[in-house]
This record gives sequence, C-alpha cells and structure tokens, in this order.
Amino acid sequence: MMIKKSPLLIFLFFSICIFSQKIITKTINSDYVDDKREIKIYLPEGYDAKEEKNYPLAIVLDAEYLFDAYVGNAVLFAAKDKAPKQIIVGVKMAFTRKKDTYFNRNNGNLTVENKKFYQFLRNEVIFEIESNYKTSPFISIIAEGTSANLATTFLAEQTPIINAYVCINPTFSDFIGTQLQNYNLPGLEKEDNTFYFYTNNSNSFSANKQTKISQLQSGLSSLEIKNFNIINDTINTNSSISAISEAMPRAITKVFEIYSAISMEEFDKNIKDLSPIDAISYLENKYLDIEFLFGSNLGIREQDVFAVEKIVIEKENGDQLLNFGKMILKLFPSSPLGNYYIGRYYEEGKNIKKALYHYKIGYGKMDPADPNADAFYENVLRLGGQ
Repeated sequence: MMIKKSPLLIFLFFSICIFSQKIITKTINSDYVDDKREIKIYLPEGYDAKEEKNYPLAIVLDAEYLFDAYVGNAVLFAAKDKAPKQIIVGVKMAFTRKKDTYFNRNNGNLTVENKKFYQFLRNEVIFEIESNYKTSPFISIIAEGTSANLATTFLAEQTPIINAYVCINPTFSDFIGTQLQNYNLPGLEKEDNTFYFYTNNSNSFSANKQTKISQLQSGLSSLEIKNFNIINDTINTNSSISAISEAMPRAITKVFEIYSAISMEEFDKNIKDLSPIDAISYLENKYLDIEFLFGSNLGIREQDVFAVEKIVIEKENGDQLLNFGKMILKLFPSSPLGNYYIGRYYEEGKNIKKALYHYKIGYGKMDPADPNADAFYENVLRLGGQ
C-alpha cells in the first residue's frame, strides 16, 4: 500500500535531518527537582560565539513531541525572513510530566512538585542558556496541555522574564481567570517591552474544555494593555494532534510579526494615516525594536522604505523628503534611493541645480545593466541635464 506524505511532514523530516547536527544535549543536576534533567539545545545556522549577534530564546516544554516540530517551523520562518533565527531549548518531560505540571484541581494552585519544576525552569534552565549562549532579551515559552497552564505562572513575576506565552491545546485550571487577574497584568504597561499570549481552541476538544478556553479568551479580549498582545485562535479540526501542528506556525506568525517586513495589514492598521515625520519615526522604531528584542541588526529593508514612500512624497508637500533621503543615505550609502528622495525634495522646491546634482549622484551609483537605470536617468533628462 502506498503511503501519502504531506508537504509539512516531508519538510519537517528534512529539517530534522539538517538541524540534527546542531543539537546539543545537556544534563542539569538540579537543586530544585529531585532528579537530573536532560535538555536539548538547538543553535541556529551561522551561530558563532565570537560574533556580536544575539538570538531570541525559546523554551519548549514537552520536548519529546514539541521540540522537533518547533525547530522545523523556526527554521522555515527564519529562511523566509518572517522570524529571527532562535536558540531553542527543549525540556524533556516524558517521565515527569504528571508531577511537573498536574496542578491541584480543587483550587488551581501549583503543587509542591509543580513549584519545584517552575523554579527549575526559571533559575536553572534559563540561567544555564543565558550564561553560556548569545541570547537576546526576548524569551518565548511553548507548552501544551497542563504544561501550558504552568507556563502562565511566569506572568506572576514582578519583573517579567518571558515575552511570549504560547499555550497550545491548553488544559487550564478552572481558576485560571482569577489567577490571571491576580497577576497584575496592567503592570506590564510600565515595562519598556512587548508581550504576547497565544491560546488556541479547537472543535477536537471536549465541550467543557472548549467552553473554558472560550471564556478565558473572551476575558483576555477585554483587556486593554497596549503592549500585551492577546492572540485568541480557533482551529477547526477533528484531531487534537493536528491542532498542535496548526497552532505552532500560527503562533510564530503573530509572536514575531514585528520582525517581518511591513504587510498590508500592518500598513493599514499602523501607518497609512500617519504624517510623514511619524511614518519615518515608525519605520526607525520598528527596526530599533527588532534589534533590541531579537538581536538582529537588519538596517531597514528596502521594501519597507517603499512602504512609507508614498506618505512622505504626497503628504505635507513632500517637506520630509530631505530627512527621509538623509536617513536612507545613512542606512544604504551605496543605494541611489537616498539621493533620489533628496533630489525629489529639491525639485519640489524648484531648486533645479541641487535636484540635478543628487539625481546624477544617484544614477552614478547604478549599474548600467540595471533595468531601472534608464528610468532613473529620466529624472536627469526631465530637468534638462545631460
């Protein structure tokens, strides 16, 4: 009998083959849990301890079945420039999951063993990675079932150490709503940082579980905390396993949306109504956030320059074209774009001599074989230059 293979499974299979050589296995002799614990560490392609570049950290619980899937997705997203490369740590729990994460169902509180495991994650796993590898300030925790319930406990920290909570197929306590209210979530607004909370519901769950998650999602939706991004997802599938495979990339898409190039959705929501100077500031701040959170100094993607170009050119008589051009020249000195915007600025102001000067400099930076070179030179000819 021929077995059909899905494209996702084929991709994950080859990804696992490729990245298996980059995985380090470590044993932590814990002062909190009562046994040795094993973790797996994935270092992204190009990782070099001698370089300045840092990487966001992802802590993946239930590593036996979530680790490879998360790494496979992370590799794909990074390859497509939709997320930064990540250092990924998998915590094995095959034989300890019950004592690590099964909470007290009578009151929703963590058991003594749960608290020990929480301290193990907080004080030993994260400390081990941050002490020995080049991590950025952004930390995600990815968990499923009762592990997802335990992951929410990090929200109780006075100083948040986790940025993104990815709760897949969560099994929350009946008291999760009250617990989250007691965590002073509005206090997150005081932090110069950004946070994400992902949960998924699914018709593959029992009716009771669907109701519980739906109520929590409704409560979270009512929060108005500008830097606490609530991602309420619903996955239509008859398989809870399929829900895991669908939830993971959907969560990554949202958690790292600031990293991606400006989409139509981002432009319509955040940019289109801005003044030119605010649009320029938005662009600069977007990339400052990317560098701070994810350790990725990308400069500014040219496609994002084009995304705000129309606003700068058409609003306020193009008065911000000069500042825009100078910013682009600083970022891309070898590109003709900066000179083009400065030339446009002087042309709008009828200073033809200066406009020609910058158009000629910009054209001089272009390869004559560039299909855009002739179109660029039209700016020179239009103003009577040679």
